[in-house]
Amino acid sequence: MKKIATSGKRYLKDDRWHDANGPLPGSPRQWDPPMTDEEVHLAALSDPDAQPMTEAELDRMVRIPFAKHVRWKVGLSQAEFARRYRIPLGTLRDWEQARAAPDAAAEAYLSVIKEEPDLVARAIAKTQTTSEAPIQHPGQ
Repeated sequence: MKKIATSGKRYLKDDRWHDANGPLPGSPRQWDPPMTDEEVHLAALSDPDAQPMTEAELDRMVRIPFAKHVRWKVGLSQAEFARRYRIPLGTLRDWEQARAAPDAAAEAYLSVIKEEPDLVARAIAKTQTTSEAPIQHPGQ
């Protein structure tokens, strides 16, 4: 099979790339094997923009409230999220700003929304349309 020159010193031969040293590795893992934990640690320490945090810096960090995390994952604004999942907007804001914490039932509801946002929205839309229908009493 003939050689096809590509960029400089690499060429394709028998459906495999070669250079002056012979055939090139076939997979990305062969090109650049994974670093050991020690190599990762040394590489991080050598980068001035990626220094490990001190204990004091770690203590000052604030976790993102779960409600905000769920809303971001679903990709909605506060108003859209509150409307879609029938949560009072003020309550959602309080949860996200850590002025209040959701109780166990609300926490469970947020967990379900996180895992199945479309399913929950469809279920709510279905119950909303049936609850708006006029109630038929027996004998009318």
